[in-house]
Amino acid sequence: MSDDRSNDAAARPRSNRLDSRTPQGTPYTESQVIMPTVKVVAPFAFTYGLFVTFHGGGSPGGGFQGGAIMAAVVFMIAFAFGIEATRRWLANTVVVALAVGGTLVFAGIGLTTIARGGAFLQYELLPVPLAEIDRVTYGMEAVEILGIAAIVSGVLMGLFFVLASGFAPEPSEPREETPESGDATASGSAAAFDEATATDEPTTTDETAVSDGGDR
Repeated sequence: MSDDRSNDAAARPRSNRLDSRTPQGTPYTESQVIMPTVKVVAPFAFTYGLFVTFHGGGSPGGGFQGGAIMAAVVFMIAFAFGIEATRRWLANTVVVALAVGGTLVFAGIGLTTIARGGAFLQYELLPVPLAEIDRVTYGMEAVEILGIAAIVSGVLMGLFFVLASGFAPEPSEPREETPESGDATASGSAAAFDEATATDEPTTTDETAVSDGGDR
């Protein structure tokens, strides 16, 4: 019975949306070991991802590494509590907002320096209100934290949910025969039948008449 249900779930067409609620092809099985472990490890892993992101300007790390770690925390939660449950918890708008918002921040900072007569991402030209603040350091931190980290985490989570939902071809609709083509076929068949009948009838009549005349 369970095999039939899993086969039916796998045969259903699945949506490619990140927030698709179509059931998974493989039934989810809870684990009393993995779930409590993830509950304990996830907060520490997410905090470590933030630490790597914030300290990327002055120590090993950065927005790319921190964003990947934070996205991995979401993957860990999905594997422990189910992909569909995680997709319902983490809305599609959040994932898209991270990727799009990070891109806008990154491009906005770069275009701001260009508008002030410098090169792309020339941080010393940023309009920071306090002169004593190191504009280069804060510009790099803004790009790392608000730009690259958000882009990497949003894109990785989006790809994960899209790959998890799977791709199924759209069901092809049966091709309906148009009335014109159907009438033409029917009329052509009827004409061929009438022609064959018309050629057979005189032959049969002549043979009958000849045979009758010979007998008489």
